[in-house]
Amino acid sequence: MKEELLAKQLRALLEGETDETACLANASALINEAFDRINWAGFYLAKNGELLLGPFQGKVACMHIPFTKGVCGAAFSENRTLRVPNVHEFPGHIACDSASNSEIVIPIRNGAGLPVGVLDMDSPVFDRFSEADEAVLTACVRELEAILFRG
Repeated sequence: MKEELLAKQLRALLEGETDETACLANASALINEAFDRINWAGFYLAKNGELLLGPFQGKVACMHIPFTKGVCGAAFSENRTLRVPNVHEFPGHIACDSASNSEIVIPIRNGAGLPVGVLDMDSPVFDRFSEADEAVLTACVRELEAILFRG
């Protein structure tokens, strides 16, 4: 199963690493390489009452996203995954890159189940992200949570 394979690769890649930035940087690179037809894969982390740009692969990005704005803000504040087939139809969408047409955002949760950030992926292709993609990315996020919040 693809999600088990990518999560296993992520676990092996990050084995023994404790630095959050290093883990997220390599995770974004691995995820970026694993998916075609995307133009952005990376992380936003909660800091000072907003989402702040974290490690990523792709085009330049918005650096600050309010918890109440865009797909990232909605996924974070609602603590749920959002798959958006057409971002231009999403209320409050933030156009960091006008070439992006679809998006998936998965919350990253701490040990208490509270969101602390998000994995965000963008694509220039409408309806790019499937349920299978969501399963793969969710498995990767769960692996990251286990690595970052092992306590």
